[in-house]
Amino acid sequence: MGTGGVKSAGVAALVQQVSGSIGYVEYTYAQQNKISTVMMRNAAGTTVAPTLSAFAAAAKHATWDASQGFAQPLVNEPGATAWPITGATFALVQKSQTDAAMAKAVLKFFDWGYKNGTATAQGLDYVPIPASVYNVVETQWQGITASGTAVWPA
Repeated sequence: MGTGGVKSAGVAALVQQVSGSIGYVEYTYAQQNKISTVMMRNAAGTTVAPTLSAFAAAAKHATWDASQGFAQPLVNEPGATAWPITGATFALVQKSQTDAAMAKAVLKFFDWGYKNGTATAQGLDYVPIPASVYNVVETQWQGITASGTAVWPA
C-alpha cells in the first residue's frame, strides 16, 4: 500500500512524515533540497548512482520514435552506466499553424535552446537533449505548416 504526493515537494513531505518510507522525486529537487539519494541496479545489473551522466546514458540508448510523438519512458534502458528510471520532458507544437511568423518564432526559440542551452540545463541539474534526438526532432519540424506551407527551416 502506498500514498501519493503531489509533485516532488508533496512526495518529499510525505516521506519526511512516515518513518522508514521511501519516495521518488525529481533529481533537481533532491539536489536543491539536499535530500539523500540511493544507488539502484540497472538493466545491465550494475549498481549506479543518480547522476547527470547516468541519466544521459539512459537517454542515449533510448529509441526515440517520432511516430509515437517521442513519448519515451526511459525505464531499464540498456547500458552499464544508465540510470534505471529516467524521464524526458518535451514540448508539443501544433502541426498545422494559423500564423506562420509565430510558428517560425516558436521553432527558432526551441532551436536556439537546443543549440545554446547545454550549460544552462546542466547548471540546473538537467541533461541536455542528445544531438541525435535533436536531429530527429528538427526533421519532424519540417512537417509543421501554416496555411499549407512548411515553416521550417525558417
